[in-house]
Amino acid sequence: MRMLERIRHADRCLAGTWIKIPALETVELLARAGFDFVVVDMEHSPMGLESAYRAAVVAQGLGLHVLVRVPDAGGSHLQRVLDIGADGILVPHVTSRDDAERAIGGMIFPPAGTRGLGTTSRAGAWGLDGTAEYLRRGDQETLRIPQLEDLGALEEAEKILDTPGLNAVFLGMGDLTLSTGLPADDPVLRGHVDRLLAGAKARGLPCGTAARDAAAAREAARQGFSFVMISNDASIFGQAAAELRRAAGPLPLTARD
Repeated sequence: MRMLERIRHADRCLAGTWIKIPALETVELLARAGFDFVVVDMEHSPMGLESAYRAAVVAQGLGLHVLVRVPDAGGSHLQRVLDIGADGILVPHVTSRDDAERAIGGMIFPPAGTRGLGTTSRAGAWGLDGTAEYLRRGDQETLRIPQLEDLGALEEAEKILDTPGLNAVFLGMGDLTLSTGLPADDPVLRGHVDRLLAGAKARGLPCGTAARDAAAAREAARQGFSFVMISNDASIFGQAAAELRRAAGPLPLTARD
């Protein structure tokens, strides 16, 4: 089952996390921890295409769904990331309907879009699935997710959500609070977020967001988000390591005669 179908039939908010460390061991540990999905972060980490490919193969082999956040909204990575077999793509900093149309169009095959044919890629099982199945899966089962993370994008949310081929949306609260200088609980931002969630629900679109910790993830689920990324692999490791070291405290030497 691909992630799009899983979200549509889930009776709960799906829990994932970001992958920023280019190592397969952490991917395996996240799968063992029970996450539903991971998001390979090519925007804010050293993850390149080969790292993303290897992470996707391992994660999917362990039962995780895999999304990839591409570096920017320019579209140059869309084709190759889709052909590594990812369940979908997050496109950062989509600010308008025009941005959304360009990004979403690059993830859909002609005549509706501009995605190139790559049946001999991993997405096409290296040519074993046949063209028809490759095209069907690409157009019907791929998550195409714009990130709305500035005030202008939220003001244009209704138009963006109506972009043909868009089938999910992501709220980037971090950049939104940074660009506006407003806290996440500011009434203006809260109103925009509520309208985004309502607009997505009315159209049957999953809406995701990121959360710093478990408490914030539970709150996001309560608000109506369909999927949430909790922390990230680097922060999970860093915080656990720091807590372990703090708990150990000073380690005095035992006096010796």
